[in-house]
Amino acid sequence: MTDHYLELAMYPAPAAVQQANEAWLQRIHQLLGGGRQRWDGRDLRQLWRAPQLLLTQTCGYPLMQELRGQVRVLGRPVYRLADAQDGWHCSLLLVRCDDPREDLAALRGSRAVINGFDSNTGMNLLRHRLLPLQRDGRFFAEVQVSGAHRASLRQVAAGQAELTAVDSVTFAYLAAHAPAEVAEVRVLARSAPSPTLPYIGARGLDEQQGETIRAAMNQALLELPDVARILGIEEVQAARAEDYQVLLDYQEQAERAGYAELA
Repeated sequence: MTDHYLELAMYPAPAAVQQANEAWLQRIHQLLGGGRQRWDGRDLRQLWRAPQLLLTQTCGYPLMQELRGQVRVLGRPVYRLADAQDGWHCSLLLVRCDDPREDLAALRGSRAVINGFDSNTGMNLLRHRLLPLQRDGRFFAEVQVSGAHRASLRQVAAGQAELTAVDSVTFAYLAAHAPAEVAEVRVLARSAPSPTLPYIGARGLDEQQGETIRAAMNQALLELPDVARILGIEEVQAARAEDYQVLLDYQEQAERAGYAELA
């Protein structure tokens, strides 16, 4: 296997997590052999579709909406983190610590901020959680887009928005390694569960190559216990695109309820 991309960019911070991801990738690369191309960090969607892709991670929502049949699903992480276990995670619905409201219904007509409309944890799971509470296809007075979960957290902490939904893995990483970034917010509610973000490779990889990559990922975790601890990953379990159908089921439920657009 030569001149391939190996990149993990879905959880880019804090620094300890970024460094652990890179150490993991370096050992995986050593186990697999071959050359490694460097991604320029600009266009994730281009990386996801690159024919030289050996290993990266994507969100389950674009996997099902944009990438199905265009990539090979290699596996998904089994975390041992708060609100992320057994191959599942969720969204945490967050407000400022000093916000007196104690249930989601009290947030009707508020201002929300999300990382993006193509995000499962930022948008799709939030929309699904609000289904029983929306009225005539509306819940929020305004929905802003921040571009990243950390930016959403900053906006809520600063009072620029009243509610956000953040991936529980992101929140756990920040709570452990950058606690100041979550010090001003608290969990108001949790979403339904979702499969953890899938690891993918290029469509041209065959099943045996996919198994070899997953085996190298797990071998590297065994050899690098500090990396496994920082990432909170017990193993990479087998996965397939069909595991993520539940995300489209959540979307379909919203559409049937007249809440196709998060508003």
